Amino acid sequence: MTNFTITLANQGGAAFDVDQRKPLLQSLREQGVDLPYGCKYGGCISCAAKMISGKVDQKAQRALNNRQINNGYIILCVARPMSDCTLEVGVESHDKLYRNPFLDPLAPHELKADIAIPLEAKK
Repeated sequence: MTNFTITLANQGGAAFDVDQRKPLLQSLREQGVDLPYGCKYGGCISCAAKMISGKVDQKAQRALNNRQINNGYIILCVARPMSDCTLEVGVESHDKLYRNPFLDPLAPHELKADIAIPLEAKK
């Protein structure tokens, strides 16, 4: 078992010891951190947080597009830590998460990544 430290930059720098095998949302809520969430399977962005530093595995997320990922957003309900991380959590971290698609349309490289697995990769 590997544990990492998660620091919440916009929560007074509070730090929490988390298990690499558990999603961050679960680990933080078990330690009393009140965080918004919705689906708990990576399909919405209710639990999105902004990663300031560190690395997570969030292959299971389905809600973020490339622009949001490149701006540092992660989905806490499926993200598992791969290193110590510093995050901004809650709606205060959502400054670049949302955008008006009519005023600021996504460029082709910012669209949601293709999640289909090629037939030959399934073998």
